[in-house]
Amino acid sequence: MTAWESIQVTLNYIEENPGEDISIKNLAKLANLSVFYYQRLFKRLVNKTVMEYIKLRRLAKASQYMSESHDRIIDVALRFGFENHETFTRAFKSAYGLTPEEYKRSPIRLNQFQKPELLLNYVMIDENVPLVSDGIVLEIKSKKLEQPEIYFGRSRQVSLDQLPIGEATGVDIPGQLWEDFHKKKSSILGLDSNGVELGASYFLADNEEEEGFFNYFVGGKASVEAQKNEKDAIWELPVGEYIVCCLEAETFEQLVTVTLDIANRYLFDTWLKRHKLTTMPFSAEKYYKNVSDNAYMEIWVMPIPSVDINSNF
Repeated sequence: MTAWESIQVTLNYIEENPGEDISIKNLAKLANLSVFYYQRLFKRLVNKTVMEYIKLRRLAKASQYMSESHDRIIDVALRFGFENHETFTRAFKSAYGLTPEEYKRSPIRLNQFQKPELLLNYVMIDENVPLVSDGIVLEIKSKKLEQPEIYFGRSRQVSLDQLPIGEATGVDIPGQLWEDFHKKKSSILGLDSNGVELGASYFLADNEEEEGFFNYFVGGKASVEAQKNEKDAIWELPVGEYIVCCLEAETFEQLVTVTLDIANRYLFDTWLKRHKLTTMPFSAEKYYKNVSDNAYMEIWVMPIPSVDINSNF
C-alpha cells in the first residue's frame, strides 16, 4: 500500500464514522504508520491537521443534517462527535460565520471542506479517456468554439477567501447567486428555456485579484433574438480553443458540490500543472439538460494564446 493509500483509508474511515470517538493513535494504526509519520503525511496530503480535518467534516455533515431535520442543536452536536453545545457552536461560528441556531432558523448554502480523493493527485488521464473514481466520472477533452456564446443572468463579487473550492468554509455566495437566478429566471427576457446554464469566475482587471475579490456570474444561454434588460448581467464565452473537463455524478446535488470540487482541484492543481499549461483569467461551468442518465456538466478553460494545446496532451 502506498503512502497516499494509507491516508485515504483513514479518510474513508472518518467519513463513515463522524460521530465516533476518533483518536490519532487509532487512525495511525489503521494506516499502518507511526503516529508521528501519520500526522506529518496527513498534513502534507490533506493540507489540514488530523483533528482540524475531523472537525470540518463533522461540521459539514452536521450542517447538512440540520437543514433536513428538526433535532435540537445539542442532539445534533452529540450525534456528530462534539462534546457539548458550546463546543459545537464555537466551531460552527468559526467555520461559517454564523451560529447553529441562526443557520437552523434560516438555512443557506455553505462552503464545506470536502473529503479529498488522493488518487487524483497521482493519476494522469489522457485526452478522451474517462477516469472513474468513487462514483464520479472525469474526462478531459479539447474543444473549439467557433462562435461566441452569450449568457444573461446575475453577477456578484466574491471574496478570494472562498478559494480554493472544496477547502474553504463559510457562506456559499456563488450558491446563493444560483438560487437567486433560478427564482428570477422567468423574468429575464431572451433566455433559451432549453439552453445551457453557465457559471463563470473571472477578473475584470489585472489588479482585481490583489484587491481580494473575483467576479462570479450565473446565467442562461440567450436565444438568437435576445435583447438584454438593463438590470441583467451579460457574459460572453469567447471564440477559441478550450480544455474541457467533463464530469458526471449520480445526482445533481452531488455533481454541484463534491464532484465539482474534486474536478476543479484535479483540473487546476494536477492536470494543467502536469501539462505546464497556463489559462486565461476565467473559467466557466456549463450545465446541460438531459444529456446523460446521470447528472452532467463541463468546466471550460482557455489556455493562453501562445500555447498550442494539441502539443501538450
